[in-house]
Amino acid sequence: MPAIVLVGAQWGDEGKGKATDLLGSDVDYVVKFNGGNNAGHTVVIPTPDGPQKFALHLLPSGILTPGVVPVIGNGVVIDLQVLFAEIDGLIARGVDVSRLVVSANAHLIPPYNRTIDRVVERFLGSRKIGTTGRGIGPTYADKMNRIGIRVQDVFDEKILRQKVEGALDQKNQLLVKVYNRRAISVDDVVDELLGQADRLRPMVVDTALLLGAALDRGETVLLEGGQATLLDVDHGTYPFVTSSSATAGGACTGSGIAPTRVERVIAIAKAYVTRVGEGPFPTELLDAHGERLREGGREFGTTTGRPRRCGWYDAVIARYAARINGVTDLVLTKLDVLTGFEQIPVCVAYQVEGVRHDEMPMSQTDFHHAEPVYEYLPGWSEDLSAVRRFEDLPAAARAYVVALEEMSGAPISAIGVGPGREATIQRRPLLPSRSGT
Repeated sequence: MPAIVLVGAQWGDEGKGKATDLLGSDVDYVVKFNGGNNAGHTVVIPTPDGPQKFALHLLPSGILTPGVVPVIGNGVVIDLQVLFAEIDGLIARGVDVSRLVVSANAHLIPPYNRTIDRVVERFLGSRKIGTTGRGIGPTYADKMNRIGIRVQDVFDEKILRQKVEGALDQKNQLLVKVYNRRAISVDDVVDELLGQADRLRPMVVDTALLLGAALDRGETVLLEGGQATLLDVDHGTYPFVTSSSATAGGACTGSGIAPTRVERVIAIAKAYVTRVGEGPFPTELLDAHGERLREGGREFGTTTGRPRRCGWYDAVIARYAARINGVTDLVLTKLDVLTGFEQIPVCVAYQVEGVRHDEMPMSQTDFHHAEPVYEYLPGWSEDLSAVRRFEDLPAAARAYVVALEEMSGAPISAIGVGPGREATIQRRPLLPSRSGT
């Protein structure tokens, strides 16, 4: 069986956790390959006592599926306090977390990077990026600057101390002389990280070797991206992006799996679009329609609680995501939220200073000034939450899905019609069956 990549096709929060959970019974490993605790997945699971909602921030969604091995890959940055708090929260709710494995090469978020993230964002004022202040960006910067601290370093006190001292030689100068803050103690940082080593040690393995061996045995590995295509540090709406590679190419780098092992790329898109943080958003709605989407879709951040900016579906960015990622299947989520709109606009192109762009503009300036060109599709009033077959959707809802499929450049293989695990319509199999049929 192959490696499968699952990514977001918009600006994040598309429902990747639900899609991962939907695939969970058909995969053996679920790997988080990028990001940190600056994004979250919300998964709703039916139980005999009613639906249970789980908000995951750092852990892969596969942690909730019995028998699946959840993996935190080398491309992730890890705040150990957050990791253990999240693990403890799941244990308290009866979830088995014993299968979790962590890459020895993943980088750790030291306490000084959380401080720097918050201080710098405040300093930027109106030029702020809109980070979550959790130290993600500074930790990826340390990684590129070769002063980062990796998981394996907490098992060697001498190396750990040398690395912390080297990092703080630079960062304390910045904190004290530029931002008028107190210097951070090397001993305090080293003691905090060493204090977590014993609990971390049993989870740590060579994850690239583990996953390669799994694929050799014919097992299926799902590579689950954090954030999304338009937040990718290379291919997103820079500089209003995350600090890691959130596209299908980043899945290989962040997991140690070769590109030739990847067979399918599944992208998740909402039936409308949302965005958190700063940056251009051509279809954003600053009116009652936007507020209706926000309330109907419960569009508040899983990690931060921040209200999400909402807008109509943008087929231009969907085509861009399909091309950049090599998307083989789209999963369309939250179709039910559009119920009740008499007419539903879909952005099919942009106007930039009188020039039509059917694809993403090349420059940041042009995208910032892009105005949406809409086509208008009829809405529907029927409740979709109980529908499980595509042919049972209202005619207008079916037409909307077919139109989006044609505009987006990839087949829509599954459709979400509610928050629960079971509230999904499958038009085509996302994975081949275990028997190969």
